[in-house]
Amino acid sequence: MAKAKAKVSYVCQNCGYVTASWLGKCPECGTWNSFAEQFETKVKEQGYVHFNESSKPKTVSSVAAKPVRRMETGIHEFDRVLGGGIVPGSLILLSGDPGIGKSTILLDAAMRFSQKQIKVLYVSGEESEEQTAMRANRLGSCTDSLLIMTASEIGNILLQAEHEKPGLLVIDSIQTMYTGDLETAAGSVGQVRECTARLLKYAKTSGTAVLIIGHMTKDGNIAGPRLLEHMVDVVLQFEGDRSYAYRVLRALKNRFGSTEECGIFSMEQGGLTEVPNPAGLFLESREQEVSGAVIGGCLEGNRPVMVEFQALAARTPYGMPRRTAVGFDYNRVNMLIAVLERRMGLDFGTYDAYVNVVGGIRVNEPAADLPVLMALFSSYRNRAVAAGTMIFGEVGLTGEVRRVPAMERRIMDAGKLGFERFVVPDAKLRLPEDFKGKVIRVKTVEEAIHAVFG
Repeated sequence: MAKAKAKVSYVCQNCGYVTASWLGKCPECGTWNSFAEQFETKVKEQGYVHFNESSKPKTVSSVAAKPVRRMETGIHEFDRVLGGGIVPGSLILLSGDPGIGKSTILLDAAMRFSQKQIKVLYVSGEESEEQTAMRANRLGSCTDSLLIMTASEIGNILLQAEHEKPGLLVIDSIQTMYTGDLETAAGSVGQVRECTARLLKYAKTSGTAVLIIGHMTKDGNIAGPRLLEHMVDVVLQFEGDRSYAYRVLRALKNRFGSTEECGIFSMEQGGLTEVPNPAGLFLESREQEVSGAVIGGCLEGNRPVMVEFQALAARTPYGMPRRTAVGFDYNRVNMLIAVLERRMGLDFGTYDAYVNVVGGIRVNEPAADLPVLMALFSSYRNRAVAAGTMIFGEVGLTGEVRRVPAMERRIMDAGKLGFERFVVPDAKLRLPEDFKGKVIRVKTVEEAIHAVFG
């Protein structure tokens, strides 16, 4: 009897779209040359470990009567982003650029759990057991409750997890995991989807919290299908420039808490160190005032952070001026330059414009519009902003300055750092008497420039 021919399909490596024939462009996400051949084989139902699923429905009151206690890692910034700790039975995805500190922070959390006599199984598909132990010794001490393992086959990993019954399972990383039921290579869309589905089922049926590490693509997206982000309960992203020591942990998705919180860390020789009060973290003292440098009051999560914005306007030797932004949205830089040209009569047509956020941090909120605009004006006119001035506000295309959230907190935290002059959007503020006369409210870009430069 002839052997049945394996069915071949083509899967987009960016979004997971499946088609029977190869296509040059994915009709779902529009990516070119993203289809890879995949041999479809029938996956055995629950082939890795057997669980008894309960299909009997329950009332909400009966389930709510059993409160779930979160497991605190002891890393306060990490717990803050999670909403107070790890929920048992949850599936958490941590993503970030290579070398940013993903494995370090999860290994640190695993070691802290082991010190609380909570069994942890740390599985690495990228490092040997000796290399993992070497990193653990560098981070600190741990107990025998931390088990390390080097493996990539998801069935074997889940069998060991069912035998050991850990309170926490760490997978480093999901792109190195595979199942023999599929004929594709590890890291493909099918393998990532199937391995994540099995980890999800294990977490929900056993009550074990599972943390998985995911790689980032060169475009800044999580590698693998978009379905991966929908399957997990929490999506965390580690951001930062490897040239700098500071890292920012954000929650892009959190079914058990807020996505507004963030955690700030500093990469030191002994690992990641928490930064509990980051308000003045990115500020440096300067002996004399210089043009093109402005301090802005921004928010990282729900916490104010004072950030230095630098701009440089220089005559271009070419016909087409350059626009460069580091740590800030390039399109917003072009918009702010257009506002300056239209509302203030400046001519940037013969000037290159460079904008940089000091400290390697990336700022995305609209409150950074006004300090960036002020930095561009300061460099263009070669006029320095007076020391002790803090600026924030959103800039509209018509030149108006719009209010932003948490204005009082930004001003009060800046006041604690020694700032004595605040240029902010026009709005009603509830501030102590100490700030009377120090806050300048502006409605337009013209008023803001006049208030700062006279």
